[in-house]
Amino acid sequence: MTVNINNSDKNAAIISVSGRIDSNTYTELQKVIDEVDYSKDTLIIDFKDVEYISSAGLRVLLAGRKKMDSGTYKIINVSDNIYEIFETTGFDSILDIEKGKDGIATYISHSFKEILKMKSDRYPDTLFVSHLGSDYTWRDIEKCAQIAANDLFKIGVKKGTHVGICSANSANWIITFLAVQKLGAIACLLNFNYNEKEIADVSEVGDVTHLCYGEISTMEDKDGFLAKVTGAENSKIKEIYDISSSIDFKKRLSEYPDVEGLFDVKVESDDACVMIYTSGSTGKPKGVLLSSYNILNASSTMAKEIRIEETDKLCLILPLFHIFGMTAGLFCNALQNASIVMPENMRTGTILSTIEKYECTLFHSVPTMVLAIMNNKEFTAEKVKTIRCTILAGAPATEPQIIKMNDTFENAHFVCAYGLSEMAPVSMTAYDDSIEHVVKTVGKPVDNIKIKITDRDTGKELPCGAVGEINVEGYNLMSCYYKAALDLQSIDDGGWLHTGDLGFIDENGYLHLTGRAKELIIRGGENIMPSEVAEAIAQFPDVADVKVQGVPDDFFGEVVGASVVMKDGKELDAEALKAFLSERIAKYKVPAYIFQYDEFPVLSNGKIDAVSLKKDMNAKAAALKK
Repeated sequence: MTVNINNSDKNAAIISVSGRIDSNTYTELQKVIDEVDYSKDTLIIDFKDVEYISSAGLRVLLAGRKKMDSGTYKIINVSDNIYEIFETTGFDSILDIEKGKDGIATYISHSFKEILKMKSDRYPDTLFVSHLGSDYTWRDIEKCAQIAANDLFKIGVKKGTHVGICSANSANWIITFLAVQKLGAIACLLNFNYNEKEIADVSEVGDVTHLCYGEISTMEDKDGFLAKVTGAENSKIKEIYDISSSIDFKKRLSEYPDVEGLFDVKVESDDACVMIYTSGSTGKPKGVLLSSYNILNASSTMAKEIRIEETDKLCLILPLFHIFGMTAGLFCNALQNASIVMPENMRTGTILSTIEKYECTLFHSVPTMVLAIMNNKEFTAEKVKTIRCTILAGAPATEPQIIKMNDTFENAHFVCAYGLSEMAPVSMTAYDDSIEHVVKTVGKPVDNIKIKITDRDTGKELPCGAVGEINVEGYNLMSCYYKAALDLQSIDDGGWLHTGDLGFIDENGYLHLTGRAKELIIRGGENIMPSEVAEAIAQFPDVADVKVQGVPDDFFGEVVGASVVMKDGKELDAEALKAFLSERIAKYKVPAYIFQYDEFPVLSNGKIDAVSLKKDMNAKAAALKK
């Protein structure tokens, strides 16, 4: 709990309280109330962000009221939940209490496990997911998740176990995620484009001991692939569990009576329960720890912003291992009882026919996929006429691209959003914002999220319109990077996340992105750390030096480019290098452009002149395109 007092008004004192006022924290409130200047006419206690108040807290409020012989003593912005406590105890007749605007007190304080039970109990026959011709109601999801949880329990999963989920989107992915939550374990979400080495590396970073695997794009020989994953020297994975789409949990529903009611482990909404991996500054992935409180309330905020209703249908193509897929894709719709349709595959023709067949109303994506669908030879505006809203996020889009999308999807509201694995969403354009705001900004901060722009060198907050590093803070911010060293944690001593992104806030409160302070390459929504690719290239025979940078691309936004210096005048075989890399890093990380240099340009301090090198590399790439 935190308590702040504002005495700037000569006639009134305002106390703002957030968190829980219980038997362990009430003394903090008592201390502040004892210090108030009761000679003022008015004392206002703002409860907008109070989640709970105990009997001890009520006593403090009563004592404060008695200290004020005359004048106004008012408690404002009381949520429905807190007001119910005041009513039950009769304090509504003793104190002047005023209901008010929503704060974090009204946010969802349930675990994923509790949300699933509530959905299954209240809406058992409501359709939630359609995939591969099979429909799943909330009752189906609950029963299948319970059966899967029992399977996982038998192979050693319990509260606190780190369970990897590596698969393309499927009904089984959702079932498995919720099964992990039933056991109080942590779901570690892996990119299904990872190869064997990358899965082993992530297992080491995140202490992943159990792997649930389904459709993995790099897996051709299943047995050989899994043997390499579990057999790698650094792999922590000891148990594997098949969740491929060919496995039909609904065929096992007869097992449910035998497992119903098992796994009563208590899970709090603030417990760390999800780990999402993001590229780190060293090239190694970092595990972002999130809670159901973070994810569910972020999802609820997005659902409110884009006005999701029960009648909506989402064509879900966002990968569920991304925070964008978890929030806008899965739980936005789950919370609002809207349904989800997952295409059979990610071919643009399949996605287009899915939208048309199911009359989908929502379709969220990175810009490259929307453009790819528009470029499909079967595309017509008629086929996407049911789409009413599309959130664009994960990668930048150009102004002409967004205007083209807006003109083509005749009935869609396009919304631009900004977020990170560590915290999403940060900002969004409004549902009815002008196209000018959508093409030029990433919206205003969503409710209860704070943004400030700071000078990267001094840390000083910058004024409106000045470009600097974007810093963010709020309810959906991660707790930390799992086991990362203190100097690799991006949260400062004030609780602000330093994003590494550059931007400014205009006079109307809209956030504008202007670039990245870090070297991250974003290829069609996939984050790629140049140092990871460079490290793999450096292992190729006779490579003396390498620099990896992003190259502009009309479709993906950016692709990977590599500049290479060879030893002793050797000639580089670019195709051989690409084949070499394809065995070591995921396909989307392999450079689209590789250029050989006799030497790199250097600065006066002896370091590579990265700006000049990138300019030259981009010019070479542009010439090749022509």
